[in-house]
Order: sequence, then C-alpha cells, then structure tokens
Amino acid sequence: MPKLKTKSGAKKRFKMTATGKVKAGVSGKRHGMIKRTPKQIRQNRGMDVLSDPDAKIVKKYMPYNR
Repeated sequence: MPKLKTKSGAKKRFKMTATGKVKAGVSGKRHGMIKRTPKQIRQNRGMDVLSDPDAKIVKKYMPYNR
C-alpha cells in the first residue's frame, strides 16, 4: 500500500489531544473586534475542542493521527 498523505491545511489548523480529540482555534477573531464585547474576546482566546461530528471529518484528513 502507498503512504497516505495528510492534508497540509488540516495539519496547520488542527491539533490532536492525547485522548484523540481534535482541537481548533475559536472562530470570530479575525476582524470586527470593536463590535465584540470584552468578555467575548477573552473567551475566544486559545483553542477549543471540536464536537464529535466535526472531529470525525477532520480525522479523515489526518490519517496517521487517529
């Protein structure tokens, strides 16, 4: 069997936890920050764990990280 290739974009955007969950950056931080409340800005820092249906899709793009 040939080697499986990971999707380069997925490699850069997502990280896998030790238990197999998928972490991704929180959305809504690119522009228009003046409209956001300070609480929203604080809560959107860092990364967040994806829901199971979304994580299942991402795991298809990262075959060696299952």
